[in-house]
Amino acid sequence: MVAVGALTYTVAGDHGADPTPSAGSADAGFARDMAIHHQQAVEMSYIVRDRTDDEEVRRLAYDVAQTQANQRGMLLGWLDLWELPKVSAKPPMAWMGMGEMPSEGEGALMPGMATDAQMKKLQTLGGRKAEVLYLQLMTKHHRGGIHMAEGCVQRCGVEVEKQLAQGMVEGQQSEIDLMAGMLKERGASPDA
Repeated sequence: MVAVGALTYTVAGDHGADPTPSAGSADAGFARDMAIHHQQAVEMSYIVRDRTDDEEVRRLAYDVAQTQANQRGMLLGWLDLWELPKVSAKPPMAWMGMGEMPSEGEGALMPGMATDAQMKKLQTLGGRKAEVLYLQLMTKHHRGGIHMAEGCVQRCGVEVEKQLAQGMVEGQQSEIDLMAGMLKERGASPDA
């Protein structure tokens, strides 16, 4: 409770902290878009966790789900704190100058996101096939997430949000490296 209060106090803009961002800022755009991006990673992770008995994949899926759900809560909490909307009329990634990018398919709102068809396929597979598809989709998802987080590191004005974004870059790159090894063990490449 004290830590949350301290974070709230810092982000609120008191005593020389960062000013409250506007609805059209990179800070708000990143918070909104990454919350959506993270939600899909959480969904994919829970799907595969229930579709495999492999402890290594289940542990990774649990870690991804917990980490990204926690970060998503922080991002949405900042939007609440800043009294900014959680949705925008602008297309996803507009805060990075990518608002008019073509979609890779239905459901893939931002770079790295799985399509609806890929999500449905993941739900139908089990065992090693589910593991491989999950690891491939999550590798791509993390690459997209890193691109977005690097954008926040460059463009965001709230220091604590930039620190979170840099942590995402480092954590997701570490998981990409781990998943490359897991895919190799399964005779698959990171690219689907």
